[in-house]
Amino acid sequence: MARSRRTEERALDKDELAFVEKSHHPAIRELADKDLADLIRQLRDRRDKARDVANRQRREMRGKAAPAGAKGASDNTGTKEKLAILAAALKRANKERDRRGEGAVEAA
Repeated sequence: MARSRRTEERALDKDELAFVEKSHHPAIRELADKDLADLIRQLRDRRDKARDVANRQRREMRGKAAPAGAKGASDNTGTKEKLAILAAALKRANKERDRRGEGAVEAA
């Protein structure tokens, strides 16, 4: 599902938005292999963090976990949207890494 830039801006912080923008075409094709590997690592870290927060919030809403803050979570749709955006960006970056790997094998 394609998300608009406005949706990405609303769901992500400044650093996350920069990572996601690098994962879009044509910017991802211009990254060096080392930069692509760094991007994948950063996206994976942010995705995992968003996943953990969404899971904690879901448990708080069901009453299975104590609130992390002063007030328990009542909604986690924003965190789920962030998770989906970061997961899609990671998928694009991994696909680009795989594409480059296949090209290197064919050239050899």
